[in-house]
Amino acid sequence: MLTPELDDFIRRAEAIYEHRLAGLLEPEHQNEFIAIEPESGSYFLGRTLTEAMRAARDEYPDRLSHAMRVGHKTALHLGGQMK
Repeated sequence: MLTPELDDFIRRAEAIYEHRLAGLLEPEHQNEFIAIEPESGSYFLGRTLTEAMRAARDEYPDRLSHAMRVGHKTALHLGGQMK
């Protein structure tokens, strides 16, 4: 279970993506990774999750960022194929 603070953090980052970034990024950056720092609204793209998170950490070393994959609900999909 998430803490209320972490839940709010995730909700704010996802709102930034949905309302500001999805339409801008999805046409040309589909499947790339994005790290969103919700306090500033800054975002960082990378071909890999590591690249996006490293760029966010370099800019904001004392802040958390929320990672997603452009065009997807989450950064990673775990599990097997459903039949």
